[in-house]
Amino acid sequence: MIDIRNLTKRFAQHTAVDNLSFRVQEGEVLGFLGPNGAGKSTTMKMLTGFLAPTSGTASILGFDIQTQTLKAQRQIGYLPEGAPCYGDMTVRGFLDFIAEVRGFRGAEKRQRVGRAVEQVELENVLGQSIETLSKGFKRRVGLAQAILHDPKVLILDEPTDGLDPNQKHQVRGLIQSLAKDKIVIISTHILEEVSAVCSRAVVIAHGRLLADGTPFELESRSRYHQAVTLVGSEALDQAALSALPGVAGVEVNELEHSLTVLAQPGQVIFPQVSALIGERGWKVKELNVERGRLDEVFRSLTRGEMV
Repeated sequence: MIDIRNLTKRFAQHTAVDNLSFRVQEGEVLGFLGPNGAGKSTTMKMLTGFLAPTSGTASILGFDIQTQTLKAQRQIGYLPEGAPCYGDMTVRGFLDFIAEVRGFRGAEKRQRVGRAVEQVELENVLGQSIETLSKGFKRRVGLAQAILHDPKVLILDEPTDGLDPNQKHQVRGLIQSLAKDKIVIISTHILEEVSAVCSRAVVIAHGRLLADGTPFELESRSRYHQAVTLVGSEALDQAALSALPGVAGVEVNELEHSLTVLAQPGQVIFPQVSALIGERGWKVKELNVERGRLDEVFRSLTRGEMV
């Protein structure tokens, strides 16, 4: 378990992390969300022992990150923001170096490096110097060094930054497979990442905890939760839709030629909307029920519009 209690970091007059507390259990993939400057990277640096907190504590699998730093760090695979590597080294040379720093030698070192290379698909660039790689490949090298020693805890700062859609899909699948027996924390501003790989999400702003729940629980806080979106081949009667029981209002998206019927809190309106479509004989191309929009919840939380 990762246990964070009242973690605070101040830089002169600026409080980057403000009395932050939460726990993460084995098998969880935690999305750590917040706008730029929210304190995400600062929190991760404190969790990994690279930055000392002003106050509060953090422990990794029972090891206090301040008083048992090396024991805690041995449990962690860390991909920092920007994935700093030695640019003049080849990919193979860098990963061999990291393996040796981790204490691996001989056949075990080759096995560890080979497995990490295979998992993030680096076979075709092993002989290239890191400085010649694209941003996406540099990110994958950083991820390879983070998983090389098979840590129990993975702390990943923007793991898919710079990757193309295929690479993002592959890395997300890797994270999901690794999470079966690990704790994974992912700092990201890509909200689709949360729905794709995270079992839980924490939202912070100005260093403070604003929300903590599963992606579904956060989506259910959206005003679009249980909304019904219709795409019709003809004009639809907005007044009739607005008058249905449990309907809070109707939004028009002229660009997509669609209507979104909003549900009142706690109401399910799909049966009423579907029945009205049948009664009126409307020609509807698409009919979708929304779980909620995480981006809308995120904006509302971080702008102080939602409590």
